[in-house]
Amino acid sequence: MRASLPMYNLPEMRFANAAVWAALRLEAARLGLTGLPPRLDDSRPAVPAALEDDLIFSQVCGYPLQTIFRGQAILLGVPSYSVAGCEGPTHVGVFVIHREAPFRTLADLAGCRFAFNSIHSNSGMNLPRRAIAELAGGRRFFGSVVETGGHPASLELVISGEADATCVDCVTYAFCCDYRDTVRERTRILAATQPSPAIPFVTSKATTPDVVEALRAALTRLGTAPEHAGVRAGLKLGAITSPDEGAYARLLELKREAAALGYPTMA
Repeated sequence: MRASLPMYNLPEMRFANAAVWAALRLEAARLGLTGLPPRLDDSRPAVPAALEDDLIFSQVCGYPLQTIFRGQAILLGVPSYSVAGCEGPTHVGVFVIHREAPFRTLADLAGCRFAFNSIHSNSGMNLPRRAIAELAGGRRFFGSVVETGGHPASLELVISGEADATCVDCVTYAFCCDYRDTVRERTRILAATQPSPAIPFVTSKATTPDVVEALRAALTRLGTAPEHAGVRAGLKLGAITSPDEGAYARLLELKREAAALGYPTMA
């Protein structure tokens, strides 16, 4: 079995993720579920080629769960974060620019250099694509677009001046501001996308029903038990609630809406 928490896992945060995993293992053991991996696999990429059958626990962006990972995972729970832009178990993408940039509205980004993390990202591509579709008029909107491989890398391009703007998950941006002075001091939020369901905790489709139920119960306990308050604070976690699979299907509607507006790809 393998476990990972790759979504919010800056190197500076690995101690906080390890603490969450230790608390979850404790709660699982109290429910009779033992033998979970003792450590998270920090080397596992956020967007692998496929979700592994031995993946007992992870967090996977909702958009690829509807596309390249469709049918490969079972939803366990959805976190709420104590972050601006998160209302209950939702999040937004935030358009981020250099603090000294002259842009005041999204329309001002026309013709600029835009960086995004992945074509498989909800907050980095799917949500901003839908927002820009309203402005593009069925035409190319940006002067250039580059795929960076990760939200932190996109932010670094904005800081260095190699890109004019990016769109990142609001939770990622909050953590980057906490841990990286250059992000906090040299960038600012220009606008936010519409909200969408937060990034869920998942397990492989091969996980047995009894283990699925134990993991769900352990997650609920992790999100409510007073003894884990400090652990939750390390990842800005609030409650962990039952997933609404229909809410994630809405992410494909955003894709279709952007295409109907003549803007099927970030360009």
